[in-house]
Amino acid sequence: MSDNVQSRMPDPVQFFPEVGTIAGAMTKATLNGSIPAATVNLMHLRAGQIVGSTYHTVRQTGMLRKAGESEERITAVASWRDAPCFTDAERVALELVDAVLTPNPFGERVSDELYARASVHYDDKALWTLTLAIAQICFFVPVALIAKPIPGRPLGKNYSE
Repeated sequence: MSDNVQSRMPDPVQFFPEVGTIAGAMTKATLNGSIPAATVNLMHLRAGQIVGSTYHTVRQTGMLRKAGESEERITAVASWRDAPCFTDAERVALELVDAVLTPNPFGERVSDELYARASVHYDDKALWTLTLAIAQICFFVPVALIAKPIPGRPLGKNYSE
């Protein structure tokens, strides 16, 4: 990475200290144990891919590697539909991300059929956790796309050199 890479905007916490509280609460909510942390990270990686966010794809890839996730599974998120390395529960979680973040010209984004398939693998708390995991990444997508924090930098140091 070039030494002169900078974010477009400064760290928002200096203007909105509550952003740290919101981020912490969202993380706590999504890591409540009802779904594996790896599933949350896979979902967030997929969301970063869909919206074209280098910040999020670098961040989530790094988190997955640090957690011991295989390169095969990390790489396969981009083509998850035909990748043999995901469980059925992970597939439906990734499909929910795709459905929420991708327009469906033929009907609603999350169909009753998709919801029914998800409910086979997840109870009510886990379904809410999946929903909040998507909400969490959607909260930070505008930050990444508008402010352009520096990919690969630790939080708090990704807005400046």
